[in-house]
Amino acid sequence: MIRIAMRHPAALCLALALGLFAQGKALAASSAQEALERTVNLVLRELEKPELKNPATREAVLSKVEGIVLTLFSFEELSRRTVGPNWKSFSQDQQKSFITAFEDLLRERYLGALEGYNGESVSYIKETPVGSGGDKVQIDSQVSIKNKAVPVSYRMLSTGGRWVVYDMIIEGVGMVQNYRSQFQAVLQKGDPEELIRLVRAKAEETRAANGKKARSAS
Repeated sequence: MIRIAMRHPAALCLALALGLFAQGKALAASSAQEALERTVNLVLRELEKPELKNPATREAVLSKVEGIVLTLFSFEELSRRTVGPNWKSFSQDQQKSFITAFEDLLRERYLGALEGYNGESVSYIKETPVGSGGDKVQIDSQVSIKNKAVPVSYRMLSTGGRWVVYDMIIEGVGMVQNYRSQFQAVLQKGDPEELIRLVRAKAEETRAANGKKARSAS
């Protein structure tokens, strides 16, 4: 059975992703970084609310934060890149179904642990163009977690008049690269429908685990 997993535990991946939302040294602002900073401010505003610590209102705050974070990612681009060349073999309906299932999986895996955020600090190091089209950049940073500096890079794409994240590289391992190798293994033995089924099942499994953790914490 193919196991769809990420190298880092979900809580660590989330903390790294939310490293953007800690106060830190900033690069000279570019339109890409400005997009990140706008999200930073919105998320920090929510994470600082006392309602987050109240079991009766916590879910509403987390749901709002998730919605804000999700606007920063292009799940269509993430899906296309993780599937790779096999994407062309998916019908339009299969592509839509996969994007929905993959977004669901990522939401449960990385955003389901939002309460694990502990104000990690981040230093932005540099911004580098990706390719020659002027529509892609990579923002390199270091996130401090438990006295360890973890390198995290965010690859961003300008599309539809806004900058979105299409890959995240943690300690040299890219999210796209990691999932692509697993998805290719599935597609070598099955078809798009089998991959969609597996991703949906993994999302459901992760959702159930997140719900169990939330119940035990309350």
